[in-house]
Amino acid sequence: MAALHPRLAADTVPVCRLGLCHVLLMKDANYPWLILVPDRENITEIFELEATDRATLTEEIAFVSSRLKTAFSADKINVAALGNMVPQLHVHVIARFQADPAWPAPVWGKVPAAPFGEGDLDRWLEGLRDILQP
Repeated sequence: MAALHPRLAADTVPVCRLGLCHVLLMKDANYPWLILVPDRENITEIFELEATDRATLTEEIAFVSSRLKTAFSADKINVAALGNMVPQLHVHVIARFQADPAWPAPVWGKVPAAPFGEGDLDRWLEGLRDILQP
């Protein structure tokens, strides 16, 4: 795997690997929040990927989005590739709900990250790995 940016490493837990991307779970129990990180060195922007990798990334975003929406009965799926704080290319895929603490605004900076309770992280990871099986 391409070296993971230290902030991503600190804020996430590995879930699984897809064809191109490593899928990470954000350490915030407020939302089902996954991050896709293409396994490519020194890429900061989507347009820097080779055409086949861009197509694969798009398909992997759609796959993860669809699985999250179905599994969590989400009202909306937010997809974002900002990179202002972490330059390594990564894409946020977040299941959103009208009752979530940040709705309808973006999740960033609205409420502090909620830690996963005892045993919850393992259950989340198991459930996510199940729904992300191709």
